[in-house]
Amino acid sequence: MDLRLSINREQYPITVDTRETLLDTLREQLDLTGAKKGCDHGQCGACTVLLDGRRIKSCLALTVTLDDREITTVEGLADGDTPHPLQAGFIEHDAFQCGYCTPGQLCSAIGMLAEFEAGWPSVVTPDVNAEPELDDGEIRERMSGNLCRCGAYGNIVTAIGQVGR
Repeated sequence: MDLRLSINREQYPITVDTRETLLDTLREQLDLTGAKKGCDHGQCGACTVLLDGRRIKSCLALTVTLDDREITTVEGLADGDTPHPLQAGFIEHDAFQCGYCTPGQLCSAIGMLAEFEAGWPSVVTPDVNAEPELDDGEIRERMSGNLCRCGAYGNIVTAIGQVGR
């Protein structure tokens, strides 16, 4: 199927198999290898990207459903040579070890902060009628779909908290 994908503010005319996932399209056809194939079942979050500003697991999204939607990958977060504030926060707080999960963690954190700013409560929000507070518990709950095998969670939470607050 012929599509026009909008990825990181660039247009890509592309032909894809109707069974192809966005993750495979990004990595194998467009050479955008930031999103990682971890579990390929939507359980680890290593493949997280932003779709119209909301986080999705690209291993679960069929590319044919994304014609004319805005996709942002980790490669599109920086502004030229200036890293996104979350990228700078991850570096400052050493919020990664092997780095395999980092692209998904970054995209998920950006989507999570947008959800928080929109006032969406989480499972641990004490009062769903009040403005949620971005404490460490909120960050941990909201980022729980992204796994880190190295266990860098403490520094990830600190980096997101610094930027989000």
